[in-house]
Amino acid sequence: MSSDHYFSASPASADERRTISVELNGTVRKIQTAAGIFSPSGLDKGTEVLLKNVPAPRGRILDIGCGWGPITITAAEQSPGSEVYGVDVNERSIELARLNAQSLGLDNVVVGRPETVDPELEFDTIWSNPPIRIGKEALHELLLLWLPRLAPGGEAWMVVQKNLGSDSLQKWLVEQLPNDWRVTREATAKAFRVLKVSRPAQ
Repeated sequence: MSSDHYFSASPASADERRTISVELNGTVRKIQTAAGIFSPSGLDKGTEVLLKNVPAPRGRILDIGCGWGPITITAAEQSPGSEVYGVDVNERSIELARLNAQSLGLDNVVVGRPETVDPELEFDTIWSNPPIRIGKEALHELLLLWLPRLAPGGEAWMVVQKNLGSDSLQKWLVEQLPNDWRVTREATAKAFRVLKVSRPAQ
């Protein structure tokens, strides 16, 4: 049995590409996926819940843990004038997200490892189905890396499964972020919570 995780940097499983049909942004797309990444068989329920409950993104946009690219692609299509950054640690996911965005003609997408993003950049919109299964400590470290990079007036939208700690994560975010930031539960659907982090405008 493979010991691959979707958060493995270099999956050991064979990189055998396959084409699947997935509905994104109201249109069925042909998407390339492969083993060793998150949700290779299609759009996972959490991402589906997130995309149904977020307003159209604006400004500079970030997708934390982009996988094969469903959130990145949707954001890029909904906000064609924006720069959209997709980040992941899984090299296969990065390659597939880049390939899928290119195949759809999206020239406003940049995909790479987290360290390739200019550390001075701030983001007006963050969308994420964060990698809960990397463990609480690693997840907290990841969120504290990116959420403080919200621009003034920016919003981060995240989907978390209830039985994987969405409520405790919401409380932790309230404790960790500045007092004038707001953390709210915006939706509940299919055993998932959609959380929003809002940075006040200056």
